[in-house]
Amino acid sequence: MPVHYDDGNTVGLDVFRDHQNPDDGGYGHTRNNSSVDFAAGQPVSEKGWPLRSAVHSDDSSSSGYSQHHHRIDAQRLDDVPLDRDSRASSWMSSGQATPLDYLPPPRPLHHSPGSGSGSSTPTPMQNQSQLSLAALLPAGAPPVLSKEWVVPGSIARLHDRDDVDIWKGWKRHVFRLAPFLTILSTGCYLLYLGYRIFCLVSAQNFQHRKYPQAWVFVAVELAVAIPSLMHNLWTVWAMKKRKRPKLRLTGENVPTVDVFVTCCKEDDDVILDTVRGACDVDYPRNRFRVVVLDDGASKSLEASVQHLAATVYPNLYYAARPKYPGVPHHFKAGNLNYGLELVRNFPGGAAQFMAALDADMIPERDWLRAVLPHLLIDPRVGLACPPQLFYNTPPSDPLAQSLDFFVHVIEPIKDALGVAWCTGSGYVARREALDEIGNFPLGSLAEDVATSTLMLGRGWKTAYVHEPLQFGTVPEDYGGHVKQRTRWAIGTVDTSFKLKFCLWGDKVRQMTPAQRFSGFLYAMLSLYTILLTVSLFAVPVVLVMNKPLVAYRDNDQLRWLIRACFAATISNRICEFALFVPAGYHTGQRGSRYQLWMSPYIALCLIRSFMLPRWLGGQTQAFKPTGSLQSALHERDPKARKNMARRLWTILFNYLGVFHLGFVYLTLVGVVITTFRCFTVETTVKDVLLCLITHAFWPPVTFLFLCSSLWTPISYAIDPPSMPDREDLLVRDPKTGVAHPTRESKKIAFGGQAAWFELEYSASTAYMVLIFVASFLF
Repeated sequence: MPVHYDDGNTVGLDVFRDHQNPDDGGYGHTRNNSSVDFAAGQPVSEKGWPLRSAVHSDDSSSSGYSQHHHRIDAQRLDDVPLDRDSRASSWMSSGQATPLDYLPPPRPLHHSPGSGSGSSTPTPMQNQSQLSLAALLPAGAPPVLSKEWVVPGSIARLHDRDDVDIWKGWKRHVFRLAPFLTILSTGCYLLYLGYRIFCLVSAQNFQHRKYPQAWVFVAVELAVAIPSLMHNLWTVWAMKKRKRPKLRLTGENVPTVDVFVTCCKEDDDVILDTVRGACDVDYPRNRFRVVVLDDGASKSLEASVQHLAATVYPNLYYAARPKYPGVPHHFKAGNLNYGLELVRNFPGGAAQFMAALDADMIPERDWLRAVLPHLLIDPRVGLACPPQLFYNTPPSDPLAQSLDFFVHVIEPIKDALGVAWCTGSGYVARREALDEIGNFPLGSLAEDVATSTLMLGRGWKTAYVHEPLQFGTVPEDYGGHVKQRTRWAIGTVDTSFKLKFCLWGDKVRQMTPAQRFSGFLYAMLSLYTILLTVSLFAVPVVLVMNKPLVAYRDNDQLRWLIRACFAATISNRICEFALFVPAGYHTGQRGSRYQLWMSPYIALCLIRSFMLPRWLGGQTQAFKPTGSLQSALHERDPKARKNMARRLWTILFNYLGVFHLGFVYLTLVGVVITTFRCFTVETTVKDVLLCLITHAFWPPVTFLFLCSSLWTPISYAIDPPSMPDREDLLVRDPKTGVAHPTRESKKIAFGGQAAWFELEYSASTAYMVLIFVASFLF
């Protein structure tokens, strides 16, 4: 479907006036009956939304608004328009009067009841459900704005840091050491690796023999360490201080926003909770619309949404796009583009900004007021997004489903370098920026990454707002999690291929070096899983062959090898603690294990998507289980879960867990055989210990970490975590039905599995210290 847009239809804050109209569908509350923007002279609709002029000319008005018409077709990712005749002027164009110059002085603000626990957000309106009683409610004390006004009467600066409520105190001081500890840890590891290779070459020259198993073991150690090394290289940029303040959009002279809730066959209850939360945000009712974009065309959902629209939320709409056999519909990107086109035909036309929520993401009440200021203070910011957080993550997070490391460590660093990625939900985008890249790019399974990348390539900025402004749900079953993560990996790599890994090309010509490096790095991390999976096969083979994994010329070299290994291991442990402290120490451990046990799934999907021809089974899709699954496992529901035999069979054979089981089994068999030979062949205690150390038990006992990581699917099938019903994780208003997660559900509980892995880490570290001390005594 062709997309029409107006280059100059970006209007200022003061265009959006309230108007009283008995037939406005709930959009109006009496404020101002003006029908013309006094800043730009642009007519507005009865509902306060800007009207498109019936006549357009090439002559720009004194307000700086260009009114050229352009027409484009919906674009695929590999066919995005690169040149435009003109660029729409922003309401904050330099050197000209802007709508901000006409804003009234700050109005008294009142706390809104029910705005969430601990919220310090200035909220000029009472709760939406009590709007009709606003005149009867007593006025509360105005909140204290701790910092100066950024824009008088419009945007309040609450703090110099947007993450002030997430992490503070001693943790921030520790994290400042992370870049230096990262450099130290990486240096120690490279020195250790170099000395390992030097000792190996020396042993070969001295003994006049080859040590192929030792070379393979060096390669395996390096392969396992590369993801961490690449992440460490990126996190060194944490030395660049991030300066993103905590802002709030105040008053009622605010931009209009079209909020899209995208869904496709999710449970109605889940979608409706998101819809109610979106409609109940602290934002003037006549300044935003909520449009449910249902790709599942659910009749029950349509009826529920229409009931809410007719009885409670008149700014709520339902839409289901038509789909035709044989015509690609491009999944979420196509659904969003349909919504962008749809609202152009709504009364008043499209809003200046669009926002998107996933079906399960419940926004906090100050969501829009927290995100929008970051687009308003800088006219070149095309997109701003908050982190994706979750309220149903099980204790210990055994599958590493939370995105804590990415949203609390990686994304803030990327934001400091101007490389913030769209997080997929909760973001707010400028329509002007979307128009310039041809709306959401089609042909990608990661439309969020592709959209933000194309914006950066056209010179727009992206912003990451590090505040807890939305909470959603992680997949509640093993298969759903695997499918989600493999889809992300395929989408990231596919986008990188089409954009030439962000290294060259017209689509990325305005990217900075940091932005190009980021696009290249994360694509390579996904592709690297193929090499990592292949290297894992070598571990049990080498152990079974009973050849030394560590070669050295004499005992002095062995002692210094142990000391170098100790320095690399301990420095890495300390670095992990400092680096992961914003997200929690155990988050890093979960992430390291996740890289290993998920690598076979990601590698298989990447090979099928980008390497195999179709006649050999190649196709671009997320992981799909083999065989026939007659019913879901319901593994986290203690009442409805299938028995252990059914869970094991499904994960082992339908979800390829048999590979993980085979790896662990063969590796442990190799360790047992090697250990048995050391005790039977060697005669003295010293020789036995040297045999054990140089074969299977070289510190920090890599095989133990590999086995515990690859065992994750099997342990999950045997003992899946139990979770309460979703309703028990929410606090629901009995009158309005609006629900928000409880304080406890927003945190990941510490469970027995986390304690077990911590014991494993501690034992491995203690063993490393013991061997280190022994290198001085014997």
